[in-house]
Amino acid sequence: MKILILKPSSLGDVVQSLPVLRLLKLHLPQSEIFWWLESSLVPLLAEDPDLAGIYPFHRKRWGAPYNWPEIWTSVRKIRAQRFDWAIDLQGLARSGLFTWWANADLSIGLDGKREGARGFYDVLAPALTGGNHAVDRYLSVLPTLGVPVHQQFKWLPERPILAAQVREKWKTDFARWVVLLPGARWDNKRWPLENFTDLTRRILSVSSDVNIAILGSKDDQVLGNVIAAVNPHRCLDLTGETSLPEMVEWLRLCELVITNDTGPMHVAAALQRPTVAIFGPTNPGATGPHGQRQNVLQVSNLPCVPCLKGHCSYKEPLACLHGITPTMVFEKARNVLKGSVLAQARQYPNSALIGN
Repeated sequence: MKILILKPSSLGDVVQSLPVLRLLKLHLPQSEIFWWLESSLVPLLAEDPDLAGIYPFHRKRWGAPYNWPEIWTSVRKIRAQRFDWAIDLQGLARSGLFTWWANADLSIGLDGKREGARGFYDVLAPALTGGNHAVDRYLSVLPTLGVPVHQQFKWLPERPILAAQVREKWKTDFARWVVLLPGARWDNKRWPLENFTDLTRRILSVSSDVNIAILGSKDDQVLGNVIAAVNPHRCLDLTGETSLPEMVEWLRLCELVITNDTGPMHVAAALQRPTVAIFGPTNPGATGPHGQRQNVLQVSNLPCVPCLKGHCSYKEPLACLHGITPTMVFEKARNVLKGSVLAQARQYPNSALIGN
């Protein structure tokens, strides 16, 4: 059995679709599973134990006609595999077209109307009703294929060698770590920078054994610099400094993640790290940290929430984010840490951060 999964981007979406891979491999252990993936995300799944291979997708190259021969070469390689199943979890015209080109014995997609992609599939997964999470939506393809859905899988398997390298490179073992993720693709998903600095002061003031790591891309370096300046000795600015796999291992080793609605938030949730998520214009019921809905902070008494828009048009700009105060986030963080296995008093008996 050969299976092709098509879910090229984005980081959060790819992470949320990984349970499909895990359950396919558990149910069909002899299968060879391949993934069509945006080239920038290949390091996330490189050497994944459940994958037989990755077909990199260079999104920016699709628009230029002189690159089309290269694209068709990739298509021929995929067709040569003679896939039994092609599963499109992206649901856009581009991924639907590529699914059709793959010429698998059976192609399956999600039941939706985005860009008319449903016309490229042999079978549609049944539509889910209600406020289902994105993870549930992706998993809906499996019963159609006779694959049982359960939670007995490892979402992101350990990389022991890389984890050891991260601990050695940044000397992480001398402290407990809280990770901040102050960036986001949309500006109106970004909790105000001054709130992150205020929150950082509060966290550092109550416990001497907790340090702060700020993660993000190069685009977030201004944010990281400002937050780290609160206490350069106890704040580590890693914005633009980690590879994607290193970022995953940083999230794996931390005790708490405080984050905007951004891709690494989904990595933290997949790793089952306690995650306090700050939501503004988006819907946490659909795209919040999976399994941690109770840890989401969102202002719900505004008529525009969730607007699902990339730009704020409310009469009070960014009221949904300004309504979430550092005190609210700090208290939520304390409560989450109190309930986490890693922060039990027997393990850190002298920690003020998890105290009363």
